Amino acid sequence: MVNSVFGKEQKREGCVGQGDPLSPYLFVMGMEVLDVLIRRVVEGGYLSGCIIRGAASGLRINLAKSEIILVGEVEEIHELVVELGCRVGSLPSHYLGLPLGVPNRATSMWDGVEERVRRRLALWKRQYISKGGRIIFVKSTLASMPIYQMSIFRMPKSVAKRLEKAQRDFLWGGGNLKGKIHLVKWDVVCTDKNKGGLDLRKIVMLNKALLGKWIWRFACEKDNLWKQVITTKYGQEDHGWRSKKASGAVGVGVGRRDVTIEEMWDQNSGQGGWNLISLRDFNDWELDMLGELLHILRGHRPSLEEDSFMWRQGRNGLFRVKEAYRLLDNPNDIVFPSRSIWVDRVPTKIAFFTWEATWGKVLTLDRLQIRGVQLPNCCFLCGCEEENVNHILIHCIMARALWDIILGLVDVKWVFPETVKEFGRREIG
Repeated sequence: MVNSVFGKEQKREGCVGQGDPLSPYLFVMGMEVLDVLIRRVVEGGYLSGCIIRGAASGLRINLAKSEIILVGEVEEIHELVVELGCRVGSLPSHYLGLPLGVPNRATSMWDGVEERVRRRLALWKRQYISKGGRIIFVKSTLASMPIYQMSIFRMPKSVAKRLEKAQRDFLWGGGNLKGKIHLVKWDVVCTDKNKGGLDLRKIVMLNKALLGKWIWRFACEKDNLWKQVITTKYGQEDHGWRSKKASGAVGVGVGRRDVTIEEMWDQNSGQGGWNLISLRDFNDWELDMLGELLHILRGHRPSLEEDSFMWRQGRNGLFRVKEAYRLLDNPNDIVFPSRSIWVDRVPTKIAFFTWEATWGKVLTLDRLQIRGVQLPNCCFLCGCEEENVNHILIHCIMARALWDIILGLVDVKWVFPETVKEFGRREIG
């Protein structure tokens, strides 16, 4: 049903539903793409300005719902409010789902994100959900809810710890959120599947990777208004900026001046040559260093084309958050049989159990004894040997009998490995 009218059944595939936490972020991405396309059309002369938007579309600013937010002291504000017919607002406030006027390091600006996470978790309280479903829920909901705000602001570590704790507790405890045992370390969980993890992300590192997009845009984008505002207010150093007050006479135009390649290269001397400029006389011990520099520069002819930036860690030289996260994470180079575990046709809950068993983290009797549980360690299936994950899944006589039946159906003879991890690395055939 769309707008109270019944229509054909629509099959939903790979789309974002109403109320999804990624919706604001996707809206901003779409707005950026539309802005670039409109700029290209205007620069090509195919489109000119239009000042009758309100009259053409029928959309007008609702002044009754609008506010004027004061920054500093503003004179005659009451007269201005009466003239415009709007209200007077104050900071802190919210705009497009983001907090305004809150100190960047204040944890209070993340209260809304934490509250949304708590409300979403409350919907699953006292409900059973398999571990496969928990993985999907953590990835699609809990991990994605703070991404929009994380792409703009730096998240305090205390907030990141609380959000990660909520993810851990739900992954291992489900909707009850009780103190369940966390079988695998969170650092392992937050690695790629081919490295033995579950493809979750550490919030602090993801936050840094998302904010790195702004540094990339600051270096590449030239005429955007946001860059002009930052450059005018804070200046620019080495294609970046520091939003801090200078402690002394440091910066471009204060005590020094940056020299460009055009000033150091003489195009009029034959095929061109270096015209090095010194602000002072060289010391005797610096002459050898100067000679080495001239020798290095002798065979290099610079291009007078404008420099461009390239992201060396990714494809096509463009910055990508996913690649930046991998660069920050830098996981250990381990061999893990992920392809034998995460198979498309295998239910996720079964693959999750196999993943736990491969790490040797299933709660067998030997693992319970390590955690202080006083129980006699004897296999409940055969009653002959101590119970551990390798015994109960491979070496137990009951497990061996089951394996013989399965392998006999496909007429395969196989030498059993010692551990479950080795089992995943081998191919039956």
